[in-house]
Amino acid sequence: MRSHSISMKKFYILFAFSFLALFSASCKSDFLQSFQSPTANNASPSVSTEVPPSPVLADGSRTSYADIVDRVAPAVVKIDVEQKVKRQSANQMHPFADDPMFRDFFRGLPQAPPQGPQIQRGVGSGVIVSADGTVLTNNHVVQDADKITVEMIDKRSFVAKVVGTDPLSDLAVLKIEGDKLPFLTLGDSERVRVGDIILAIGNPLGIGQTVTAGIVSAKGRHTGLSDGNFADFLQIDAPINRGNSGGALINLGGELIGINSQILSPSGGNIGIGFSIPSNMAKSVMDQLIKDGKVRRGMLGINIQDLTDSIAQTLELGNQRGVLVSNVRSGSAADKAGIERGDLITAINGEKVTESASLRNRVAAAAPGSEIKLTILRKGKEMTVSATLDELSDEVAKRESNNDGDGKGEEPKEDAKLGLQLETLTAPMAKELELPADSSGLVVTSVDPAGRGGAAGIRVRDVILEANRSPVKTIEELRSALNESKGRPIVLLIARGGQIFYLPIEDSE
Repeated sequence: MRSHSISMKKFYILFAFSFLALFSASCKSDFLQSFQSPTANNASPSVSTEVPPSPVLADGSRTSYADIVDRVAPAVVKIDVEQKVKRQSANQMHPFADDPMFRDFFRGLPQAPPQGPQIQRGVGSGVIVSADGTVLTNNHVVQDADKITVEMIDKRSFVAKVVGTDPLSDLAVLKIEGDKLPFLTLGDSERVRVGDIILAIGNPLGIGQTVTAGIVSAKGRHTGLSDGNFADFLQIDAPINRGNSGGALINLGGELIGINSQILSPSGGNIGIGFSIPSNMAKSVMDQLIKDGKVRRGMLGINIQDLTDSIAQTLELGNQRGVLVSNVRSGSAADKAGIERGDLITAINGEKVTESASLRNRVAAAAPGSEIKLTILRKGKEMTVSATLDELSDEVAKRESNNDGDGKGEEPKEDAKLGLQLETLTAPMAKELELPADSSGLVVTSVDPAGRGGAAGIRVRDVILEANRSPVKTIEELRSALNESKGRPIVLLIARGGQIFYLPIEDSE
């Protein structure tokens, strides 16, 4: 009886433990389920709950550009280019390899590579700007390419045809054939303001489509970094690098306001100074390339430069502002219109101009044969002249762009000497220096960097034509002009590389 009582007691104890274990497991399951998604029992463990997107605006401030990027990114493409180049022949690698006297010296050296072309590859960016597959990019991205492939963000790829290129603006137009192609609308770059927020989209360093943000840092920049001579650049601080060339500059309305083109960098990497070709210029070039296959530009036939305080003081122009004419080519549109060296152009077609780059671009944008009206200031008198524009040739444009003398120079040292060695210009020297044979002046043969001339930017092979508007044919005439200019700067008329410009030099006394 006692043993039965003990057995029953064990049974009740085991039953109690089993009940507690089952109750604990059930509570634990309910507790864990309270932290799971309500749909967890019906969903696969691999499916996670969708997180709502961040709000585009919070308390009136933008917190995301994702909505803009979603709309515009599909129209920004990657451009792959291939170019065939000749391989080196055996005698190019080792010119004396077949010479019996030197044959032993070349044994064991690498043999010449197989004959035939070698393929060089490059990568850049582009923007689809119409539903028919028109693509805008930089000329330097596709220049000399034998094959161009356009790849979209959805991985579709197309072999592109070159519609036209324009090295002077660094723009090119391509064409691809495809269905349901996304494209961007060109905005009005004239309405862009310094400080506007922008997005840059492209394919930097070939790593894939990348979006960066920044602001417009400046307008009307002229860099001289490439053939983009007529690109009145927008300067931006949105990071762009190699491979971004030809990519899109977007405003917050999702419009294309520029084609990213260049960076300024001593190291080759981004330092926050990038340049984009304005959309208005890109549209003008694109329309002409599509219609005629080339771009035609107007030309006045003058050398111009910005007006500095030193030049204004010496030429007695007071507080006037405009663009200074430093040379007029004989027989040019400007010559026929009566424009003279030393004239100050203050307006074109009634719109004020204060920078030479702006005037140059406005003239170039006008069609050859069209008439423009220039407001000029000459010896204190204002007048208006009409000029019928010539056509700018590629040869003239490249010659002008290769000259980097802008007439500004550097600030000279106040107590420095002129520091120049000079020779009288002769007819053979004039021809060599791209001047008319009957030109007169003084050729710079040596420059002391510490002297007044060196500090102002004078270089060897410069030709001094005038000093304070008076021709100088001898060193004595130059010294006389220097002596007469005590207390105020002297302005020299300099010829350099086929260009002519004014250069101010401060008096040292």
